[in-house]
Amino acid sequence: MKKIIFLSTAFFVAVFFITCGNNSSKNNDNTGSTATINAADSNKLYACPMHPEITGKKGEKCSKCGMELTKEVSATVTSPVTENTATDTSDKQTTAPVTQSKFSVSDIVSNYLKLKNALTKDDANGAANAGKALYTSFANANTSLLDDKQKKEFADIADDAKEHGEHIGANAGKIDHQREHFAMLSKDINDLIKIFGAPQKLYQDFCPMYDDGKGAIWISETQEIKNPFFGSKMPTCGSVKKTY
Repeated sequence: MKKIIFLSTAFFVAVFFITCGNNSSKNNDNTGSTATINAADSNKLYACPMHPEITGKKGEKCSKCGMELTKEVSATVTSPVTENTATDTSDKQTTAPVTQSKFSVSDIVSNYLKLKNALTKDDANGAANAGKALYTSFANANTSLLDDKQKKEFADIADDAKEHGEHIGANAGKIDHQREHFAMLSKDINDLIKIFGAPQKLYQDFCPMYDDGKGAIWISETQEIKNPFFGSKMPTCGSVKKTY
């Protein structure tokens, strides 16, 4: 009888330890699985809803707008842009490339148009002031962005145009003399626009009666004819020949 009780007890003890061992193994397996899941979650990348190129761990902030990274990034993304890496550079650390401005003749054209408009009103003093401003515009033009060929072309036009601007500026009381130089100056401005482009919509107008019927061109910002060679005497003499 004692032997039977002993064997029964031994059997139940063995079953107990086997059961405990299995539970322990399951617990270890569950712990490992949980750790794996947590590790996988920690390795997921999330993007900013407004700036999808900014990625990082969930809950981190976007370096551009400060929003929380909440949009999960697809696992197929091979080269994510993460915020917290040694090679990452924030916007504040990035220096934007400096782009050079295109050479512009807008200041020159603007002063030419002021001169033209003064002559249409028979305003010799206004024409003189505009002539001086035009001379300064040519003298101060920054040609550093031009190549050698363009620099020569500009210099040839500028030398001639400055002379006309200087004469117009020095002859406030002689509007006929101003108009003679304006006719030659208009050819220079026309050549300038052909080479370097028009900074705005412009019209090439033609007066067939100026210079004893030889005619002359001028450049205008309006399609309406306002003749600078005859002013109030023949304000609408002429026609549009070309549009820039």
